[in-house]
Amino acid sequence: MTTMTEETYTPKVVAMNTDAMFQMPKFEVPTMEVPPAFREFAEKGIAQAKDGYDKMKANAEKATETLETTYSIASKGCADYGLKLIETARANSNAAYDLMAELMGAKSYSDFVGLSTAYMRNRFDAFNAQAKELSEHAQKVATETAEPIKESFAKFSKAA
Repeated sequence: MTTMTEETYTPKVVAMNTDAMFQMPKFEVPTMEVPPAFREFAEKGIAQAKDGYDKMKANAEKATETLETTYSIASKGCADYGLKLIETARANSNAAYDLMAELMGAKSYSDFVGLSTAYMRNRFDAFNAQAKELSEHAQKVATETAEPIKESFAKFSKAA
């Protein structure tokens, strides 16, 4: 008779590599050589783009310099024009106060009318002279302001 012995079964635990399960399969990347003509074409394109950028940057710097000069001239001219306006207003105010002082000292109505008429004639001539002076100054400022732009445009036209 055979006796049966009891054997215990213990399963074997096999460690699994889970990292390997989720990795992308490794494919061999084909090597490809860039044709020399294409490489030369790309290098020329890059050189042309760099050259174009350098020219554009130089032109932008020149334009900025021209605008700075123009702005400087315009702001100085406007300040001078403002001072001329103040000077004109002061002269007109002083003339009006002088008239008032003379009118207060008028002895008769005919003196009053004579002083007023002389003042009006004098102020009319003064206003014409002041308007002419202010107009000439404004024209001078405009001409001086436009000069750097004209010079820059002339240089640009010659270069083109």
